[in-house]
Amino acid sequence: MERTPDGTPVGVDDPYAVAGVCDHLTDDGRCRFALTRAGDDPEFTATRRADGYACHVGAEEAWPRCPHYRSTTDGRECRRCGLEEVRIAHDDARPLVEEHHLSYGGTDTDEEQSGDPDDAGPHEITVALCRWCHTKVHKSFARIDDDASPAPEAVAEREGRRSKEQSESAFETARDRFDRSE
Repeated sequence: MERTPDGTPVGVDDPYAVAGVCDHLTDDGRCRFALTRAGDDPEFTATRRADGYACHVGAEEAWPRCPHYRSTTDGRECRRCGLEEVRIAHDDARPLVEEHHLSYGGTDTDEEQSGDPDDAGPHEITVALCRWCHTKVHKSFARIDDDASPAPEAVAEREGRRSKEQSESAFETARDRFDRSE
């Protein structure tokens, strides 16, 4: 199983098997990295420009071949148990769903690549995990593709937030608001 720089498991054997589409891939198949960050890698950008900025691996989804591949999560739902995030505006409460790294772009441990000539890594690959699944993955042999249900504490926390969200959005007439102040 893959490991973090600290040596804890990340919950997968192959991060690319779990990874999604590259964050730099546009809807029309072009490379956003080459379009917006030309100065960061001029040689790569020149190659992409000559090909109309087309993603050179997008159609095949051979993501390890691209030196700028990155797949990060939107953080809306736990990949393992399906718990949905509920955020309350202007509340500093810890999120229910966190970003979990499967691969760390640019770290010393990723420099030891697989030896595969098609692997241009290291790449940053993240998925969303609830706090409870995140702990299970790092502190045990739990995998992110396990068939799991949300922890009872996670469900209670989510429902508490939903109740608070509903009470804050309840409609109160001006008469009700002003009658209380007298």
